[in-house]
Amino acid sequence: MASLLVAGCSSGTKTGGGTGGTGADDKIIIGSALCQTGIQAPLDEPALRGAQLAVDELNAKGGILGKKVELIAMDGKSDPVTVGNVAKQLIEQGADAIIAPSDFDFGGPASREAQKAGIVGISPCASSPLYGSAALGDKQFTLSMWNTTMGAATAEYAYNVKGWRSVYVITDDFIDYTKSLSRYFIVRFKELGGKVIFEDTYTQGQADASAQLARIKALKEKPDFIYISSYQPDLALIIRTLRESGVTQPVVGGDSYDDPSLFEALGSKYGSDIIYDTHGFLSDEANPKYSEFAAAYKKKFGSDPDAVWIMPGYDVVMVLAQAMEKAGTTDGAAVAKAMEDMTFDCLTGKLDWAPADKGHEPNKAAALVELVAGKPKFLGWVIPEKIPAP
Repeated sequence: MASLLVAGCSSGTKTGGGTGGTGADDKIIIGSALCQTGIQAPLDEPALRGAQLAVDELNAKGGILGKKVELIAMDGKSDPVTVGNVAKQLIEQGADAIIAPSDFDFGGPASREAQKAGIVGISPCASSPLYGSAALGDKQFTLSMWNTTMGAATAEYAYNVKGWRSVYVITDDFIDYTKSLSRYFIVRFKELGGKVIFEDTYTQGQADASAQLARIKALKEKPDFIYISSYQPDLALIIRTLRESGVTQPVVGGDSYDDPSLFEALGSKYGSDIIYDTHGFLSDEANPKYSEFAAAYKKKFGSDPDAVWIMPGYDVVMVLAQAMEKAGTTDGAAVAKAMEDMTFDCLTGKLDWAPADKGHEPNKAAALVELVAGKPKFLGWVIPEKIPAP
């Protein structure tokens, strides 16, 4: 387990197209197509708050390239068509860069519009390997590690640290995120020598996990743990269904577990023996500069940070700012090149990207967390020993 305690978001240069927005010359516009309502809102709305804080801090220090930064936010409404239309409107209003929703299915349309306009698009937390230059274009990025990393990290922890050798997998067929996360977890777990007893499926919105429960109960060979790749609100329902029926095996998953609504739904009774990886942790334990960030957040919003997703939203704005400063322009091609050439020390970890011909694959650690009596406990930063090919 590699520890990467980093402050956010400073940058350096690694060794080793577009025309930009059409906004007013005296300001730089960042357009947010994040989803403020709907199923994606628990991830995106906190990220928007983080972005707003970052913009305030930038403007207090003179902005970007000596210009004031304006954040224009429109609601993507957790609908891919709406997200795409919102991105178009933001570009028409002069956006120099687009912040896209934290998922490939929801965020992809915004990045496609950004690519058409020749500007950088970046998602705070989209983790599908489809979120990169290969599928979306050479000016498109995600701040998140890909599911290749996220799936491998928990597979290695389960096998190497916990000593678990068999797993029952439940995959929500909701979006590419849930499907690809399971896929890369399974690839790595099998490579290590683990046994997948059964690959089950679930459909978000069916609000009934009795069939999955029945299949688990009928197993002659009981798994050491259960891997569930799903999403709120049904993720809590699946876990509660298992726990209420006496299925006590540990549950493992990805960053969709990092949701206060899940912690509340499971509570102290059902919210234990659950391990997941995510983008950070709300404490100095994970990042020594967290308290400074939290104090600034509380000053602006009047309360402590309530979700990890705030930090990636903050980070994407700071990454854009540093890349624009290095490029000396908001030109999309120049900013994208700067992002490829730089390394970033963010609230959510150290980050650099592969070049466009390598997909803009992020090189980034995952934060490993255990849920204990409904409360998250930080275990450490993890970079897998081996990451599956996307």
